[in-house]
Amino acid sequence: MFYDEAMLDVAPPSCLDGNDPMLCAADVARGVARLLLRHDLAPMAEVSLEGGRRADLMALDPRGQIVIVEIKVSRADLMGDGKWPDYLDHCDRFFWAVPAGFDLRPLDTPAFLPARTGVIVADRYDAEIVREAHTHPLAAHARKRCTLAFARRAARRVTALMDPEGAGLAG
Repeated sequence: MFYDEAMLDVAPPSCLDGNDPMLCAADVARGVARLLLRHDLAPMAEVSLEGGRRADLMALDPRGQIVIVEIKVSRADLMGDGKWPDYLDHCDRFFWAVPAGFDLRPLDTPAFLPARTGVIVADRYDAEIVREAHTHPLAAHARKRCTLAFARRAARRVTALMDPEGAGLAG
């Protein structure tokens, strides 16, 4: 999903089914997107990466640095996620994003690289960085590849909004 100001005010349908909204990943994504926008980062949700992985949120800052945010709304999902280290090859900074009330203690253990990864606590209206992510600059060739893929994906999404029937024409 592409976030713009109009879309930030619309609750994703999956969050309107009576479930606890604090545990809805789409709500956390909305709050984090607002935080990123306030910090002058351009976020995009559900970004496919090389190797078949998909980042929950990816953003570019004004200097071209890449941030990836992985959203977790349950302890089981957090503890069972063995793929997240693959994301580190695609970003300068990596954050975990969780809903308010989430037990943050596992994120402080060595398995989750607390010296490298940041933590964001969010609801559908806002978010707060509770632990800043350490910057590990990407190699120039990796940054170019990731930035170009991000830009092309964003352009395709904007084009699909303008012309939904034409979206399938791209190769």
